[in-house]
Amino acid sequence: MAGITPSLPIAVLLSGDGTTLQNFIKLQRNGKLPIDIRLVISSRPGVKGLKRAAAANIFTRVIQRPRPNLPGVEGFSPRGVTDEANLFSKQITDAVHECGAELVCMAGFLNMWSIPPDFEGRTMNVHPALLPMFGGKGFYGDRVHEAVLAAGCKVSGCSIHFADNQYDNGPIILQRAVPVKESDTPHSLGQRVRRAERLLYPEAIRLFAAGRLQIINRRVRILPE
Repeated sequence: MAGITPSLPIAVLLSGDGTTLQNFIKLQRNGKLPIDIRLVISSRPGVKGLKRAAAANIFTRVIQRPRPNLPGVEGFSPRGVTDEANLFSKQITDAVHECGAELVCMAGFLNMWSIPPDFEGRTMNVHPALLPMFGGKGFYGDRVHEAVLAAGCKVSGCSIHFADNQYDNGPIILQRAVPVKESDTPHSLGQRVRRAERLLYPEAIRLFAAGRLQIINRRVRILPE
């Protein structure tokens, strides 16, 4: 694809298994995704996503929300620091700046990072539903698919959007629909949605790397090649 940056520096934020990260790694190695994964940040220690990153020789950091009962853990709230959310966000922002990332990709990140002005329009998120439906705080994983099934929807899907400082609220970049079958469970629907995500998220990154995404009044325009 003409005009793609050979190796767009990115940071990946996750909280769990890291299946999206693994998809990025696979496509990068196959020459199908023009990225350089500089850093993986996890909001939880010991998750599989960290192991996937380590196996690929990617630098990792664990940054947890400050808790006064966890001395010695990065993210521990020192005496006198009361604004824990700001401290948490500052540590992430500092790490992203230090690694030289030009794009941040949230991949199952279950905490709110207060996105700094210089990363507005440079932070992506994946959501397992067709936003603005079934989004917001508390809607993640099988909780989303349970809500879709309970509502009797005939289609679901996934959305890639630019993240802002509200859950699942930023401008939508790409969406892909999948059918909801009569026999579906949250697990089976989730598998179908994840297959769509594996195709859609890399495509959004390619468009960003090629400089083809433009935000106008909260709407994302895809520029021609």
